[in-house]
Amino acid sequence: MCFILFLLLIYIFTTVTITTLHKVYLGFHFSMMIWPYCQFAIRTIDNPVYQLFYVKMAFVDASLLTTGWIFFTILLSGQSQFLRRKKFVWLFVPAFLTSLAVIVNPNGWFVLPVHGGYVERIYGPLFWINMTVLLLQAIVSLYIIYVALVSDQAPRVKNQVRYMLKGIVAVCVCLMLDVFLNVVLDDYLPVIPGFTSLGIVISATFFVIAIHQDKVFDIVTIAHQDIINTMEYGILVLDDQEQVVEINQALHPQIRLGTGEKFNMANILPVGNVAEIGHFLRTYREQPHEASEIELLYPSLQKHISIHAAPIMVSGVRVGRIVTFHDITELRRLIDETNLQNTILQERNEALIKVQDELFQTNGKLRKMAITDSLTGCFNRHYLMQQLENEVLKDREYQIPSTIILIDIDFFKKINDQYGHLAGDVVICSTVELLQRSLGESDILARYGGEEFIIYLPDTGEAQARMLAEQLKSNIEHNKIKIDYIDQPISVTISMGVLSIAEFKVSQPADVTAYLDDLLKSADKALYAAKHQGRNRIVSVKR
Repeated sequence: MCFILFLLLIYIFTTVTITTLHKVYLGFHFSMMIWPYCQFAIRTIDNPVYQLFYVKMAFVDASLLTTGWIFFTILLSGQSQFLRRKKFVWLFVPAFLTSLAVIVNPNGWFVLPVHGGYVERIYGPLFWINMTVLLLQAIVSLYIIYVALVSDQAPRVKNQVRYMLKGIVAVCVCLMLDVFLNVVLDDYLPVIPGFTSLGIVISATFFVIAIHQDKVFDIVTIAHQDIINTMEYGILVLDDQEQVVEINQALHPQIRLGTGEKFNMANILPVGNVAEIGHFLRTYREQPHEASEIELLYPSLQKHISIHAAPIMVSGVRVGRIVTFHDITELRRLIDETNLQNTILQERNEALIKVQDELFQTNGKLRKMAITDSLTGCFNRHYLMQQLENEVLKDREYQIPSTIILIDIDFFKKINDQYGHLAGDVVICSTVELLQRSLGESDILARYGGEEFIIYLPDTGEAQARMLAEQLKSNIEHNKIKIDYIDQPISVTISMGVLSIAEFKVSQPADVTAYLDDLLKSADKALYAAKHQGRNRIVSVKR
């Protein structure tokens, strides 16, 4: 039953235009689906708690359903006098009270289980009160229908109300059969399920028939002639033989045509713009299934008119054409003034753009200077610390492997002392260039101090970082640095401390700065150990 109701709901969605009244009915229809669903659910689960929940939900839905039925009957029949505040409140108070009694079920006065479950159940006095309220609400619906049928209503409305009457009678008869056979005669007959659900399906079917055949929810046809005559632009409706079907008042001073007369587009176009007019007319005549548009100056009227012609299509067949005439004189004047102002603004904008470009380039240089080391061109320590603050704690939180490598050029002071500081600068730059060649795009190389550097490797575990460190150490060791005023090329080595952030165990620091200090101190200890063990080697932090 629930599935049939669902199919009817889909049918409504796909066959009618949704209006406000449709939305009311669709909500009403959805509530009708709840009862059969609950009856089905009660019989498919074994847990008494869930069975009781579905029993209560079914009867709460029944109370709200009959109240919704009254409300929908009022809207459908147009009996708005029943929607006054006091009457409207009295419609919902009984449903609210009976629903509350069903939910609370004090002392089992509404329903009690049989054999520990609610597939078979015993109803108490609150059930009969609930049934009485449902019956009274059905009587109210019937009374509203009676008032609508005896009132001075249109035959179409009365036909709709009759469908409502059939639906109410069907569900009431099925409900009374359900109560009589399955409650009153429960001791003498086996349970026969589905009467109330059947009544709901029958009533819903009557509504769907009414929607399909009588268009219960169609919007009342609007007197379109009064509307188009108030429009500022001209509207001309033609049939497929170019005969006038309709013409509004805005066109009468300029085009004196009546209904049924032949329309000739060429006769209303001004002289001039031969090429543009010729193209428009060819499209209009030879491609009637395509829309066409043209803007023209009418010297006699001193007006710019936009003419737009579009086909009227019904089931893929052209049955006519709509031609609109829009006075765009004021719009054209504003456009011309705007174009003049735009020309002036464009000249000023070009000057501003030039200044902005210079500022952008200058700012770019300043930004680069702020984050890079002036000697080597790699990132500086300030930038590194900013990135680590953002990345390292995130890596720890999400368990993303990442590694820090602290690097120091061995015996660098000896190079400065022996060859001079200029040679030392060349050695540093050459070393940085070689390091950068082996790093990925997401890796960060920063100058940490004089001849010390740090590499931050995101998404990199210790084993992978160790392999990269070995490669870097080998590349630096075999690199020959040529300096102009020194006869022999210089070779240097590096010592490295490797720290895996994921394996770095430390008590939770007070802030990120303290945590980073801990990391760098540990990496520095590993670097110191590498130097103490003879330099040109790699030491990992062990925790």
